[in-house]
Amino acid sequence: MKKLAFIAAAVALLLGLGSCSGKYQTVKGDPLKTKIYTLDNGLKVYMSVNKEEPRIQTYIAVRVGGKNDPADNTGLAHYLEHIMFKGTEQFGTSDYASEKVYLDQIEELFNVYKGTTDPARRAEIYHLIDSLSYQASLISIPNEYDKLMSVIGATGSNAFTSNDVTCYTENIPANQIENWAKVQSDRFKNLVVRGFHTELEAVYEEFNMYLNDDQENAMIAIDSVLFKNHPYGKQTVIGTQEHLKNPSITAIKKQKATYYVPNNVAICLSGDFDPDNMVKIIEQYFGDWQPNPDIPKLTYAPEAPITKPVEKDVYGTEAEFVMMSWRYPGEKDLFDNEASALVTEVLYNGQAGLIDMDVNQQQKTLMAGAMNYDRTDYSEFILLGYPKEGQTLEEVRDILLGEVEALRSGNFDDDLLEAVKANLKLQYMQSLERNQSRVSMFMNSFIAGLEWGDYIQSFDRISKLTKEDVVAWAQKYLGADSYVLAYKRQGINPKSNKIEAPKITAIATNRDKQSDFLSEVQDTVVPPIEPVFVDFSKDLSTFTLKDGVDVVYKKNETNDIAQLVFRFYKGLLSDPALSLAFNYLSYLGTPERSAEDIAKEEYALACNHSFNVTSTYTSYSISGLSENISPVWLPSRHRAPASPLSTTIL
Repeated sequence: MKKLAFIAAAVALLLGLGSCSGKYQTVKGDPLKTKIYTLDNGLKVYMSVNKEEPRIQTYIAVRVGGKNDPADNTGLAHYLEHIMFKGTEQFGTSDYASEKVYLDQIEELFNVYKGTTDPARRAEIYHLIDSLSYQASLISIPNEYDKLMSVIGATGSNAFTSNDVTCYTENIPANQIENWAKVQSDRFKNLVVRGFHTELEAVYEEFNMYLNDDQENAMIAIDSVLFKNHPYGKQTVIGTQEHLKNPSITAIKKQKATYYVPNNVAICLSGDFDPDNMVKIIEQYFGDWQPNPDIPKLTYAPEAPITKPVEKDVYGTEAEFVMMSWRYPGEKDLFDNEASALVTEVLYNGQAGLIDMDVNQQQKTLMAGAMNYDRTDYSEFILLGYPKEGQTLEEVRDILLGEVEALRSGNFDDDLLEAVKANLKLQYMQSLERNQSRVSMFMNSFIAGLEWGDYIQSFDRISKLTKEDVVAWAQKYLGADSYVLAYKRQGINPKSNKIEAPKITAIATNRDKQSDFLSEVQDTVVPPIEPVFVDFSKDLSTFTLKDGVDVVYKKNETNDIAQLVFRFYKGLLSDPALSLAFNYLSYLGTPERSAEDIAKEEYALACNHSFNVTSTYTSYSISGLSENISPVWLPSRHRAPASPLSTTIL
């Protein structure tokens, strides 16, 4: 589902969008050096080069989600996501012309089935659908998309659908760009809806799984109050039972033709490639994709303010809990979403937030936490608390509300705010290192309709927010009476009736068949990826700290994150008790400081430590912002210069 990230962006193009030879949009000061290219048909391409490994993370993001489903046909966006893996006229079939005869009949019968209410007649129609589907399966080649991705060496073949986006993911070798583009352009332009009734089984199973997810049901109950006018509260991504039991191939085709168009799609790329070559290939394979000038715009009436608490009861078999939520503007409102990231971490960060220190460490409840759930049109600030034995849900509610009151009153140290900023900086730096994080940023910017120049400067603005900003935000949006609460109590879920899938005939697997398209891709000769080896004499520096202690050093040229590793050549073969001993260390302090004091101090420095015991050695690692690690951990006479570093002491 959609990210719960802290990066959601504010002020705009003070730095401005520039151009690179008139071809690319770029942003001055962008740490990712992003190049944005827009095809004539409206397709956007976000590109960031990262040569850490010879692979490319790809996202193809479509600006459509559950909120765009027709109110009388929910679940379409999610179901279409499943169908997108079924192939085209070129792959997934051994003879499309013959297969199409059956597919057209199946589509028409589903339309008749949808309009039929008599159970006996519906059973007859579905039996005929099942018979025709089996005949079609004798011609189709299931799972050929997966085979295509496997042939080119792709990993992470997946997709996800949320309220706001449907996104398709692949991680491909750097030498398979053209084959990847060939496959993706074909399925986005020329999808064939096949295997429809068997895929229903997978969707039904997913629906049944969510049906008894107590946190999911609590969220649905809360959102139905927070969003009375918006699809966020009026329908779910998975859809209703009634709509799922009456599917329509025709409706799915219409949904795809409406929203799966180049002027509603972004290709997001990060990895080892040449942008000019990438654009050339994308132009070649996606350039003739026809846009839709009339993409529907979602309209909804503004939500009324919540002026008094609303409490709902939800029942299920999982442990009892309290969930409460406040509404605030969506990701398109830059300041409010950036402030929410800071507010969330001040309240709960897993180590030193108000809830961490006042509730969890004091064991006032079994467990409590907070998070910001950012979406395009509206966002939510959520608290969750589990009662300890003998504690009522109402008592948990009051404890959580007390922490929100402390936040609104500014009853927290200035040092906590600075520690939160340091840790958000660390998270931001870490996200810039990973290809998947980079393409997620591109996707989020595109889906929210934010300019990249606004989005990528988000952390700079967060770092300038003050305690007064945090308190003012909490007072504005986290009112004492403006929340909706769900008590998740033990009991039978009244909505737990599962969808029963109709009995179907097992389809033919045709494992011995292969389309010409797959053979063509399989036979494509691509240049080999040449390995790049570390030259220890040039890439690393070494020196001796003192007798018996050698140091290997490598400057971090990428960002301000440092890692320091002490490796001791004594492991489990020398002392089997070492593993048990190191497991205790997180609970122990020193004569001067408790374990809690150490954890709080590490959080303030945006640093952390860990231990690892193997059969032959033990290592102790410290990582975090280099500006804090250098003065604290490195001996003064061997302190690294005030620049990023990555050091291993052996």
